[in-house]
Amino acid sequence: MLDIGHSSVLYAQPAPGVPVARLIVGRDVEDVATLLPRLFNLCRAAQSAAVEAALGRQADCEDIGREILRDHLLKFHVSWPAFFGSPPCPLPADWAAGGPELRNAAFGPAMRPPATAADFYAFLHSELGYAPVLKNIGGCFAGGEAVAEGVPPVTPETIWADGVFDNSVAVRAWRHPVMAAIASEHGRGPLWRAAARLFDIAAVIDGDIPPIVATGPGEAIVPAARGSYAVKIALEGNTVTSFDRVTPTDHLLADGGVLDRTLASLPAHKAGLGPLLLDILDPCSPVRLREVRHA
Repeated sequence: MLDIGHSSVLYAQPAPGVPVARLIVGRDVEDVATLLPRLFNLCRAAQSAAVEAALGRQADCEDIGREILRDHLLKFHVSWPAFFGSPPCPLPADWAAGGPELRNAAFGPAMRPPATAADFYAFLHSELGYAPVLKNIGGCFAGGEAVAEGVPPVTPETIWADGVFDNSVAVRAWRHPVMAAIASEHGRGPLWRAAARLFDIAAVIDGDIPPIVATGPGEAIVPAARGSYAVKIALEGNTVTSFDRVTPTDHLLADGGVLDRTLASLPAHKAGLGPLLLDILDPCSPVRLREVRHA
């Protein structure tokens, strides 16, 4: 269960990054798409597809979709309920196919996510689908708490740029009227970010995730479970001479970025909600929250 009974300010301490380029440069290009996913436990399909697309090869969007879907479902069925004392719930048997059992588990009898703000708030206060999980998350935070305002969404044109950007699942649902309503009433905080996964589930089921984009020679951007993942590869013959990548976590952990702003706007007496916040923001590398307690 959540403990919010003390007063602390939270600061993020990311673990040291893996020197990816150093591990890849000098290798044969045929090894890279195999090696890169092995270096990390998460988003393996997205990482492999990004390399294949950057090399001008056919990449598998279906594998990425299943990876995104599974990641979202584990949040709603396992990790988020645990914060509120609920046991894990098995994933629907037809989840990988996006079948009716999954639609009912996620959205209730409507089989679709809410289309309007009124529909969303009616859904939120029902016991249907994932509404209880979202309601629990929303109930922990007042409007304006744990929000990251003023951070523009990342685009293919800005993904390699210096600066602060929001590179998250929420970017894919940014313009949905329900997301706009949540942002207006609550801010771009935990409920807004958790609800984005609801709409992303529907998008994956409908085959409506963003396409893999080859943005230039040796460059590609692919959708991933946490946002957009980009790679750059340069070759001499079959040997990799340079390698770079940008992950959603790079943007999340940037100085003054989404995580910093979220923690800065979390009231000190709600520091116990830090683990829940971190699970919603979902960095793909270890991050420790350091508490500075106040008397």
